[in-house]
Amino acid sequence: MLKKEAFGTTPDGKAVELYTLTNTHGIEVRVMTYGGIVVSVKTPDKNGHFADITLGFDSLAGYLVKNPFFGALVGRYGNRIGKAKFSLDGKEYKLAMNNGPNALHGGLKGFDKVVWQAQPFEKGAEVGLILKYTSVGGEEGYPGTLHVTVTYTLNDKNEFSIDYHATTDKATPVNLTNHTYFNLVGEGSGNILGEELTLNADHFTPVDSTLIPTGKIASVQGTPLDFTKPFAIGARINDKDEQLGFGGGYDHNFVINRKRPGLVMAGRAYDHVTGRVLEVDTTEPGVQFYTGNFLDGVHGKHGHVYNKRDAFCLETQHYPDSPNQPNFPSTILRPGQTYHSTTVWKFSTR
Repeated sequence: MLKKEAFGTTPDGKAVELYTLTNTHGIEVRVMTYGGIVVSVKTPDKNGHFADITLGFDSLAGYLVKNPFFGALVGRYGNRIGKAKFSLDGKEYKLAMNNGPNALHGGLKGFDKVVWQAQPFEKGAEVGLILKYTSVGGEEGYPGTLHVTVTYTLNDKNEFSIDYHATTDKATPVNLTNHTYFNLVGEGSGNILGEELTLNADHFTPVDSTLIPTGKIASVQGTPLDFTKPFAIGARINDKDEQLGFGGGYDHNFVINRKRPGLVMAGRAYDHVTGRVLEVDTTEPGVQFYTGNFLDGVHGKHGHVYNKRDAFCLETQHYPDSPNQPNFPSTILRPGQTYHSTTVWKFSTR
């Protein structure tokens, strides 16, 4: 089932639409055209009781004022680029410093702050939304005009897929992701430290004090970043560890174990109280695990206040700062090539 409604107007007068996608099991995902933002995700617990498991705001106004990327489509480059600059084909490009000395999540007006064109669809047991945006050359300092299409699809297997495509007329870095904040008990229910996480990652990319990768690929073995077996998120989050100190908790890119191309599991979260399970599969080489360390009393939905560690993110991606790290998988898209990435959220209970 698909429903469309008005969801306000941006300061420059653009109308924003809200689409509600619902499958036959009652799972509901709401998406708005501003920022391609996932506004809510309602899923049942083990007793069949539904709750919204994503952080956000009740109205467009909240997203316009102080939004720490709740539910956002992030681009042109998700995560950080060191010192807000990179060189490509012999030319240096400078970006906005919007995260200390670094560039973060596409800049001052990234893909999360523009209105996307939307085309809803219903196809058999699937319901979805095709979103399109053209990022002109020079936008936020990036070269090349980038044509982006993102397709959101909800099916009756209780899977929500995000399919990204992009083409360019000039070489440019591209790293698209979604920044939804999850709390499997329900948004506004407190911290996520008791939720259990498994990451399909034997390695991670260590960072410096500004959260830029050092360039090394390090083993998680023997560190608090080892989630190769299920661990409560909060079990080691306050350990005396340099990497946790830099991030104020977990805010790290994990290198997904991959023996083949295509979709593989990046991570799985489980809440013992509600029985909810979220599995994230992706074609990407990395996943940023973030524990909401910078949430500082954000006033969200239904009068709830979101504080530090009240949610987690599993942002599928290429590695941070890849344009400046020659040993990382390349994020450079060139004319004639097509950027394609898929991530699937799988909802279940046990």
